Amino acid sequence: MQKDSIDTLLLRHYGNTASVPVGLEEQLLASVRHKAAESRQQQQVTTHLREKRVSRRHAVRLFVMSTAGLSILSVGLEGLDAVLIGQDVAQRAFP
Repeated sequence: MQKDSIDTLLLRHYGNTASVPVGLEEQLLASVRHKAAESRQQQQVTTHLREKRVSRRHAVRLFVMSTAGLSILSVGLEGLDAVLIGQDVAQRAFP
């Protein structure tokens, strides 16, 4: 896969006559800095978890809590869909 520079991509998308979007460089720098900060934070968490000893009981508790959280999130999203679409998602397909 070819890696083009941002200038090449902009030229290909907008052409030679297009002006550079206002604040593009600042937005790109902010985005790169944000991604770098996220990466550092994730690396710190990974290092901390790798070095920390976790008991089986604590691991099971984390798993159960994350599973329960995903279930609650799923139910919340179904309710949100029902509100946004205006339909009851609990209706049966064949009454």
